[in-house]
This record gives sequence, structure tokens and C-alpha cells, in this order.
Amino acid sequence: MNSGEFRRRGKEMVDYVADYLEGIEGRQVYPDVEPGYLRPLIPASAPEEPDTFEDILNDVEKIIMPGAASPACTELETVMMDWLGKMLKLPDAFLAGQAGEGGGVIQGSASEATLVALLAARTKVVSRLQAASPGLTQGAIMEKLVAYTSDQAHSSVERAGLIGGVKLKTIPSDGKFAMRASALQEVLERDKAEGLIPFFVVATLGTTSCCSFDNLLEVGPICNKEDMWLHIDAAYAGSSFICPEFRHLLNGVEFADSFNFNPHKWLLVNFDCSAMWVKKRADLIGAFKLDPLYLKHNHQDSGLITDYRHWQLPLGRRFRSLKMWFVFRMYGVRGLQAHIRKHVQLAHEFESLVRQDPRFEICAEVTLGLVCFRLKGSNKLNEDLLERINSARKIHLVPCHLRDKFVLRFAICSRSVELAHVQRGWEHIRQLTTDLLRAERD
Repeated sequence: MNSGEFRRRGKEMVDYVADYLEGIEGRQVYPDVEPGYLRPLIPASAPEEPDTFEDILNDVEKIIMPGAASPACTELETVMMDWLGKMLKLPDAFLAGQAGEGGGVIQGSASEATLVALLAARTKVVSRLQAASPGLTQGAIMEKLVAYTSDQAHSSVERAGLIGGVKLKTIPSDGKFAMRASALQEVLERDKAEGLIPFFVVATLGTTSCCSFDNLLEVGPICNKEDMWLHIDAAYAGSSFICPEFRHLLNGVEFADSFNFNPHKWLLVNFDCSAMWVKKRADLIGAFKLDPLYLKHNHQDSGLITDYRHWQLPLGRRFRSLKMWFVFRMYGVRGLQAHIRKHVQLAHEFESLVRQDPRFEICAEVTLGLVCFRLKGSNKLNEDLLERINSARKIHLVPCHLRDKFVLRFAICSRSVELAHVQRGWEHIRQLTTDLLRAERD
């Protein structure tokens, strides 16, 4: 949709809202649809090719409005999470289907999803241990619980541990900045010998610093064997898994209890929209369910009927699945795949430009849309280069530390980025580098 059509469609939507408000007295106060009404009215999976805006808007009136905010808000979310799960080729255990034990929910952020998973895992292990040893208090268990993640994981994982009141230990990553089974097993054995209770592991697919991938095929079986909840945080990289050529990066998801990524990062859905799936919805419900009279209803939580207040921290929620529905239909699966592939190709174009300049080095494997590079030399030299780049305000780079090296990160993330932008950005960096090195010599 170009800017001209966006203006026209925006004005049409304002008219739609105004017409709705003017005619609201003629609409029903309470929907007369039956629970589960929505799923049969829309396809079982996302369209391969784009739908027209007119068709989507007609479906809003025909399918969404009869269900108003409830149950349409909930039911569209359940189906959209199934659509997205199918795009990723998630195991069926993660899909709600008609009466599945798992399913998806839209959280506000990956940070929120990690916390929700940790709290659910904590409740589950406390219940299990108290059932086996009724004399155990929650406090006695809590002080021994320990969670694990890679030393490359996002700081939000550590924050979840702080909020959840449990110890969190970082596992040293390997030469490719990935968490491996051997390192995890070593720490596990030591902690169990000290009487600690390992219960939760966060594996990262596409780390923030350098887009590295923890080894799920190694870590997953250990988590299952040790009865530890495995949560996968793929906040950025997850969007790429809709492309068959990148789906292997998700191999091992079958070992996980929960999986999360952010469509608002790279799948053209505006913030906030963080997609989280669980194999056992009962694990979330067990952690968060309270039923005061004013919130009671008579329908059981299943694949057909879902009560998302038991899947999240807040009780209230927005109709976030509408924007997923619009994006998936406006682009189609192939359009979304083309968006991902374009960004990955542009990242490799930038990588190629960097490699042609002997003053620079690539610092991590370029897998998706992130290139980690640096000027050969001291950390101070690279810090000075970053200062010049960001002070010029033509492009903006965010750095990271990889081991003891200060590294620059070039991220392809704008919807409208083209090769010309990448080339201009690189020429800008090269010129500033030349100026910096000349100043160093003088």
C-alpha cells in the first residue's frame, strides 16, 4: 500500500468508525452468536497471496461485528495464532485447533512472555514437589529453585528471574556464541549436588548482540530428561522461520514447553504484538487463574473456548489480533516471506561491502538481517568511530560486546529500506573511518 492509498483507506476507516458511532443505537447490546462461531467463518490458514482491502473490510462487518469485542476478540486471536503457528510449521501440540491442549496468546513483549513462562514453570514445579512431599513449604522450595540461560541472552531474562524471585545462572556460550549441552549439563550436575532444584531454561534463537542461535537439538533433550521447563525466546529471528530456508533454525522446538517471538519486530505488525505458544495451556491457567463471581462464565477453557485472562499478567486486553488479520491478508504468506528475504539479502550485501575493505572485520556469522563488524584495532578506536557515526545523525548504530571486543551492529529493519540506502550507509561509514584514521595519524 503506497502513501496515496494509505491516505484514502485511512479516510475510509474514519468514515466507517463515524458511521458506526452514529448508528450504534441500532446495533445489538449483547452478541447472539454461539461460542466458537468465528473459526468456521474464516479459512484454516493464512492466504498465500494478498486479499483485497475491500474483502477484508467486508469481512469485518460480516464476521467481526456480530461478535463485537466478545467473543470475537478472543476467537480471532486463537485462530490468528493458529495461522501464524502453521506458517512457522510449529508442532500440532502448540496449536489450539478445535479442542487442543496447547495454543497461542498475544503478549505485549518477549520480556512479558519470558516472565509468564517462568511464573508458570515455578507454579508447576512447586505443585509437583509439594504433591510428592506434602510437608514442603513453598518458601523452602523457592529458595532452592534455579533457572538457566546463555550468557548471550537478553537482559529481560535476568529481569524475569528477579521478578519471579528465583536464582538465574548464565551458561557460558561456545565459539559461535551458542549455548551447548555440555556447558549446561556441567552446571546442572554441580547445582543438583548442592541441593538446588533446576526448573527452567531459556534458549535464545537470534541473540540481541550477534543473532546467534542456542543449540535446541542438544539443550532440548536435557530439559525434558531433567523435567525442566524449556522456553524459547526468538524475539527477532522468529519471523524468519516462515521461510522454508530458515525453518531449520527452529529445529528442536518440539522439546519446548513454550515458544515466543515478536511479529512487531520483523513481520510488519505494529507494536505491540508478541506471539507466545504453549504445549499445555493448563500450565498457564494453573499459575494465573482466579474466578471472582463478576468474571465467571460457564464455558471450559479449550481449543474452542479460551479465557485469555488466565494466560497473561493483566486481566484486560486489546483487540490485537485484528492487526495480525489485516497484515496476513494484505501481504499473504508469500509477501511476508519476500519481506524477510529482501532484508536478509541486503544484510549480505552489506557484509560483502565490509569484507572488501581490509580495514574492517566481520565478527559473527551473518545469518539474518544483522551484521556485526568492527574496525581492526583497539576497542577505543571503534568507540571513537561509533561516536562519529552517531554524532553525524545520518545513520544510527547500536554496539555490543562480543567477548572482549567492542563491536558495531548494522541492522536491516525498516520496511522501506533499499539497496541504495545500504550502499549510502556504507560509504558514509567508510568516509568517517578515513577521517578518523587520518586524525589518529595527525
